[in-house]
Amino acid sequence: MKTKQLALACAIALSALVAAPAFAQTSADDTTDAQTSTTIGPESTRLSTEFSTFAGSDTNSQALVTGLRDGTAITLDQTVTNADGTTSTTQTTIQPATGPLGYGNVRIALALAEASLAQQGITDPTAEEIAAALNGGTLTLADGTTVDLNGVLADRAAGQGWGQIANAMGFKLGDLMRSPNAVAHAAAAAHGHADAKVAKVDLATHGRAGAHASVPDHVGAMAKIDRPERPTRPERPERPERPQLPDHPTHVGRPGG
Repeated sequence: MKTKQLALACAIALSALVAAPAFAQTSADDTTDAQTSTTIGPESTRLSTEFSTFAGSDTNSQALVTGLRDGTAITLDQTVTNADGTTSTTQTTIQPATGPLGYGNVRIALALAEASLAQQGITDPTAEEIAAALNGGTLTLADGTTVDLNGVLADRAAGQGWGQIANAMGFKLGDLMRSPNAVAHAAAAAHGHADAKVAKVDLATHGRAGAHASVPDHVGAMAKIDRPERPTRPERPERPERPQLPDHPTHVGRPGG
């Protein structure tokens, strides 16, 4: 009887050992799925939808949001129609100059990049133009003039706040975030050359990929704009000296005194 009980106990233990690796594998797969669903969640989807027109496609927009959020390389596809009617696709890789960003900062970065290109009349940017707006570069317009873009991510990595970057571009960050498309289109219309043709884009190559320290993420997304210093109060004028009272006349004695 004892022999049968011992054999049964050994069989149960052996079954548990065989099942353990399978359980561990299932748990690892569940963890991977959870991480994937966290990366592409509702906020990520909302942002990619908001900037799909700017990015040129839903795929490019999702790549921008994910890459900026994780601080990883971004690959954008650019499809062009050749003279013979065929199409060809090229790829542009962008390594964000900053580290990982929160979703609020991702939205600010993309809105500023869109506005910086719209200022030059570029409302339907190519992948290279988007790269220049983010990390910096030189745009050579069709008329031969050149435009240098600092790159909103490069400025951020250099320690500037989002408010400073927006002010340098001539925008108020609050207005831009309330209606990024309206501000961008207004900037393009002000220049009178919407959808400007760019002949060449020279991307900045300063070793920014991974060279800058990660900029800490601030809760609330937007950086505070420095308040102007209060004007110095004018000094109070000194009070004029009180005039001295005349000396009292000496008391005259009574007559007959």
